[in-house]
Amino acid sequence: MSFQKLDELGHRLEALEHALAILGADEATHMAVGGGDKRAEAMGTLAGMYHRQATAPEIADWLAAAESEALSEEQSAAIVEFRRHYTNLTCLPAEFVERQTNTRMRCEQLWRDLRAKNDWAGFLPALEGVIALAREEAAMRADVLGVGLYDAMIEQHDPGNRMADISPVFAELKSFLKDFVGEALAVQEERLAKRRLKPLSGVYSIDKQRELGLAMMAAVGFDLSHGSLSISHHPFCGGVPSDVRITTRYKTTEFLSSLMGVLHETGHALYEQNLPKQWAHWPVGKARGMAVHESQSLFVEKQLGRNPAFWQWALPIVEKHLGEAWTMDDIIPHVHRVERGLIRVDADEVTYPLHVILRYELEQDLIEGRLEATQLPEAWDAKMREYLGLSTIDNPADGPMQDVHWAGGAFGYFPSYTLGAMMAAQQWSALTKSHPQADEDIARGDFTAINNWRRQNIWSQGSRWSTPELLLRATGEKLNADHFINHLRTRYGAA
Repeated sequence: MSFQKLDELGHRLEALEHALAILGADEATHMAVGGGDKRAEAMGTLAGMYHRQATAPEIADWLAAAESEALSEEQSAAIVEFRRHYTNLTCLPAEFVERQTNTRMRCEQLWRDLRAKNDWAGFLPALEGVIALAREEAAMRADVLGVGLYDAMIEQHDPGNRMADISPVFAELKSFLKDFVGEALAVQEERLAKRRLKPLSGVYSIDKQRELGLAMMAAVGFDLSHGSLSISHHPFCGGVPSDVRITTRYKTTEFLSSLMGVLHETGHALYEQNLPKQWAHWPVGKARGMAVHESQSLFVEKQLGRNPAFWQWALPIVEKHLGEAWTMDDIIPHVHRVERGLIRVDADEVTYPLHVILRYELEQDLIEGRLEATQLPEAWDAKMREYLGLSTIDNPADGPMQDVHWAGGAFGYFPSYTLGAMMAAQQWSALTKSHPQADEDIARGDFTAINNWRRQNIWSQGSRWSTPELLLRATGEKLNADHFINHLRTRYGAA
């Protein structure tokens, strides 16, 4: 039976994915610097092994035969995703995948060293190598998939989403935000004129912040028997569903940035931990894509973690772990702080989408050959000045070097962040229609009904539907910028 052969293949591929995921998480957290070359070589070899097994010619025959077998509804859904997965993998030769994995890892390792030194000239040749391979990848994928170059890259992170759908929604959001950032800042200034901002600065040991993070993770639903919390240069959620690796970074002078990082990554982890276990070794059992993944992380960080109701419950827990008492009037101005800044990961809800739209526009030009890596500092600076009134021209570390994504070859990923924020607001809107007492639940620290809605509508679906179809089924409508715009107006605009 051909489906049985695909099922067995799924188990073998899952084992290799597991090894790659844990080696990758370890490389970013615990590996000694001197281990980089051999780790890149090992992961390149494993990626090549995975690719060869996943693209074996006989799989095409198994897929064709399985489609005519008597299958259950779940197995039929699995076949659709197996085929999509196979088509996307067979676009690229195994030799190319090994070379690209090696090049990306070496560039990431260089980025960790040179970003801290603000050394753009030293980083540029490695980045050019990654971009050249990304263009090669885009061309091979576009040819097979019958889509544009950048759409072929978006498809790897967000199946079903296309520039033709994303760009108009982003244009509407950008138009709104260009004026709204000023309005939100004015509202904030007016409020602070009436009540001085109490500083949340002190000395918060990493150990105490870590314990607070673990307590929050467990409270919102993270299973600590199947996951852990570590430190890395750049917060991430990695590993595998049975062993999820969350990381954050700490500042001992304040605790909010780390806590929000932990909540964000916990959102990713909840999705992974609650995927359908019986489908774990099939592509249909994986998370749908990065926009859906970001919608889950931003749901926890923004819809929950920056909701005043959350802080009614959280303040006593923060006091218990950090030993300081704050009132709601003390904390909310910090949680809802709006500020024009250079750093995407530190940006607030209002300015963050502009950081993403900037990258979305630049990487289209990079992949489609209209922009070269040498031109990035100037192009980045021009958009940063236009969108946020700030300059990065002499500061590439906080400009085109600030994120690991391009060093790691993840082109087509950035739009997922703001698509995720929009989808999270849309999911919150749908959830609160069916469960109007959500805020009261949060204020009591009860996330049961909220997580049940997410489990039923998002987590349990795995990769059964495309990103747009999943959102439509969960919320009853296509992606609609109004939900996010209304969310920002309500939280940050003039009353």
